[in-house]
Amino acid sequence: MMTSDLTQHIARCVGGDRWVVSWLPGRTLSGQQAVTAMTIASTVADRTPSDSEWAVLDGLALGLGLTAREAVHMVRTEKHDLRRPRPRPGLD
Repeated sequence: MMTSDLTQHIARCVGGDRWVVSWLPGRTLSGQQAVTAMTIASTVADRTPSDSEWAVLDGLALGLGLTAREAVHMVRTEKHDLRRPRPRPGLD
């Protein structure tokens, strides 16, 4: 699991080099992409990026198939709890 002191978002390994990130629902990422996603979330957790940070964020977000503005919006609006794996259907 990846966490940060700067954001409540997390990334969780789901096997091999496959990761899910709390602000990117429905997507499975590589380990490097998960680090990128957590970097973006940590950068914009509690403030608006500066002009120079937007350029860096654009480059990072591109690796996730997003623009910086899309990524920042998702970091601020998506809040999926990935701390515990979901129970499998039919298993009690």
